[in-house]
Amino acid sequence: MSDGAIREPTSPDDIRPPKRVRPGISSEAGRAVEEDTEIGGMSEATMIAGIETLRRERDAVILAHNYQLPLIQDLADFVGDSLQLSRQAAASDRSLIVFCGVHFMAETAAILCPDKKVLLPDPAAGCSLAASVTAAQVREWRLGHPGAVVVAYVNTDADVKAEADYCCTSANAVNVVRSIPADREVLFLPDLFLGLYVENIAGRRMHLWLGECHVHAGIRWEDVTELLARYPQADLLLHPECGCIRQCLSAVSEGELPAERTFVLSTGGMTEHARTCSTPVDLVGTEVGMLHRLRHESPSKTFIALREDAICEYMKTITLPKVYRALRDLVYEARVPADTARRARFAIDRMVATSS
Repeated sequence: MSDGAIREPTSPDDIRPPKRVRPGISSEAGRAVEEDTEIGGMSEATMIAGIETLRRERDAVILAHNYQLPLIQDLADFVGDSLQLSRQAAASDRSLIVFCGVHFMAETAAILCPDKKVLLPDPAAGCSLAASVTAAQVREWRLGHPGAVVVAYVNTDADVKAEADYCCTSANAVNVVRSIPADREVLFLPDLFLGLYVENIAGRRMHLWLGECHVHAGIRWEDVTELLARYPQADLLLHPECGCIRQCLSAVSEGELPAERTFVLSTGGMTEHARTCSTPVDLVGTEVGMLHRLRHESPSKTFIALREDAICEYMKTITLPKVYRALRDLVYEARVPADTARRARFAIDRMVATSS
């Protein structure tokens, strides 16, 4: 971590997470599953066996994000973070990709794999962060900063990526920004908290879009201090989207948090930390689906969520019956208009090529 000062936002309200929105999700896919007589008569074991058969018959690979339900993670061919999943999709030799994640992830896979069919088991699996910025807003923002470089976090829709010069994930955002010439302005979107973290580590001021993930924004400084008081020898693993990131970086630089036991990591980085670090207890600041992956990787360790209610309803819309139906009926295909895909591919390729 950098010891540099963390800049103040333009006003206190810019950094303070708003009251979290927990959207209720009703979807066509959910209704279709409820009305499906075959699915209604299947046990969990029968459905899993059916998925295995269809996976072979359809020449399919199942990719799942670390925030997916435990059962979905367990049946996937590969589980990872956004950057890892993008690379897996691009490298896959299967003709069909079933993407168990959210909509922008399936779009990204479709852009990277134009010769493959990419299915999202429920198109209602959206993202509150991606919804915080539109392509038109990016174009307008750019008009005020001629010559600036636009860096779009992967948590954006395809048409927003098409307006960007670079795409990034939480795993490689710092290296992406470091690769941009120092004399260029950077417009970073849409996550404010990730942007503040990148500024600190890269040592570079940027113009930040004031978006947030409603789940991560709700992880607060008080959650950190309360659990560290109970587990003072634990490692602290924080996702850079967390609403407490500025306070935690400041606390590290001021000695209030132990620098040697405080880690800001992507979910892929958290997995690697779990594999390689012997500290018996990790406090985990991200969506709670990550704990299943960590416990699978390191069953002898104890992982504790900073907030047990850090649940993304969008990620949880992907269920076993919907995966079965996606494979059986080949629904729902992620499609991106050709011109949008072509323009977005430039920024996405830069993301995939940049190390974490």
